[in-house]
Amino acid sequence: MTSVDERVRARATRASRRREALVDRLMDVFLDRGFAGMSVADLAAELRCSKSTLYSVAASREQIIVAVVRAFFRRATERVEAALETSAADADPRARVGAYLRAISDQLAPASPAFFADLDAFAPAREIYKRNTRFAVRRVQGLVREASPERDAAPDAAFVGAVAGQVMESIHRGEIKAQTGLDDSAAYAALASLIVARMALRERPERPERPGLAP
Repeated sequence: MTSVDERVRARATRASRRREALVDRLMDVFLDRGFAGMSVADLAAELRCSKSTLYSVAASREQIIVAVVRAFFRRATERVEAALETSAADADPRARVGAYLRAISDQLAPASPAFFADLDAFAPAREIYKRNTRFAVRRVQGLVREASPERDAAPDAAFVGAVAGQVMESIHRGEIKAQTGLDDSAAYAALASLIVARMALRERPERPERPGLAP
């Protein structure tokens, strides 16, 4: 016979799966349309469920938004790290730097301008994005150092890592989009190309000067 504890655990598991499914559906709505202008009633109508069902995600509209945004960035981080792990077999460590930034670009690609605008306008969501960006900055700087282990390359790696960090913070603050028109996904892809090209340039042997002809 099934024990009481097993039945309780089974119910908890089903409830957790239902909540995860709701969060995934809300995430699709948020990424497509943003969330600032949507009430709980609007969301319930969109998902064709009751408001009480949505309140199983969190106790208030604001907390629902935070839960969904946090889930989005958690999922994005997991997928970025998985992409990096896949690239670990690559013999060229520079490729891992590019793979990491391109994976960030891929994960941000489904997000609409409305989603990013609402992230910036809602302080709790903005803080989640900020923390995620800071983690990514540290990760990129570590990958750059790993790709340039030679002692004489340390200053250059530190510079590249610092520049990458500054650009990533600017992407987060919306400055890159304001100045270039690139959305966050496109900006990360462009940053990946720049960093990989810079590191490849440093590794390329200098051409010896051709001796001039004697007069």
